[in-house]
Amino acid sequence: MYPVRIEGHFTIIELNGDVDLYYSPEAREKILGCLNDRLNVLVDLSKVEYIDSSGVASLVEGYQLAKDFKLEFGLVGVSDAAMQVLQLARLDQVFPIYNTLNEALSEEVHKI
Repeated sequence: MYPVRIEGHFTIIELNGDVDLYYSPEAREKILGCLNDRLNVLVDLSKVEYIDSSGVASLVEGYQLAKDFKLEFGLVGVSDAAMQVLQLARLDQVFPIYNTLNEALSEEVHKI
């Protein structure tokens, strides 16, 4: 359900639709799987219509694992719905967030 592709030195995971209790385990599996393979990850949230606490928890867990492994991790194209949830939790101040994939790929994303 969530496409994965390589661009530059990043693995891009495209989340879409509802990232809720039902679908977040797949998101978590993809994010953690890529990080366990020691890949830098950008999570594209541009097509996310709804995200709940389980979806946010998957992002936080990915961020923490990337930090542990000294990998690059960021969010790209965060939809309005997803941004509202991130702002409520003040996670917009924690995650590296990029407006577009080109912005993320052209900037040096710092290891966290």
